[in-house]
Amino acid sequence: MSIPDRAAGSRRGRRNDPGRRDRIVDACLEVIAGSGVAGTSHRKVAAQAAVPLGAMTYYFDGIDDLLRAAFTRFATTVSDRFERRMASAPHRAAARDAVAAIILEDVFGDARELVLSHELYTLAARDPAYRSITAEWMRRSRAALERHFDPETARLLDALIEGLTIHRALDSGARDPREVRTAIARITAAPAERS
Repeated sequence: MSIPDRAAGSRRGRRNDPGRRDRIVDACLEVIAGSGVAGTSHRKVAAQAAVPLGAMTYYFDGIDDLLRAAFTRFATTVSDRFERRMASAPHRAAARDAVAAIILEDVFGDARELVLSHELYTLAARDPAYRSITAEWMRRSRAALERHFDPETARLLDALIEGLTIHRALDSGARDPREVRTAIARITAAPAERS
């Protein structure tokens, strides 16, 4: 078979279910959220996606290929939302509020995304092949923050968001929204305001 004969999203060119690859990627994220990367298998993902197990090989070269596709989709979705929040802020005060919303609503508000984030971080820490996904995610986050803040402040805010993500995942107590807003205000204060 020549390369032009292959259908998009399929190694062997089958077009009988054009949404199948997307369903498999979404199902993979659900399996990871419920069972972790270690508990994710082609069999579980196929069952979650309601596709035959053999169909998995039409779309992915192996479990790593599937995991990369799933985590790339997840990171892109989160980054897109992050960018929209920061882009909609018309001024610096609104940008501070956007950062607070990212932390309090997006990070703290979705247990599934919290688990997926940590599964990706752990995988990227162990396997350099996944670091390109986290590196692009961080690059996009910082670029979105730099719409309103200098690069150093953007890095500090990004570190605050990531650090609070870890705390949210491991701390059973509720986070006081005032504490989050205070941290954002301190990080984003002008030098004269910090002293």
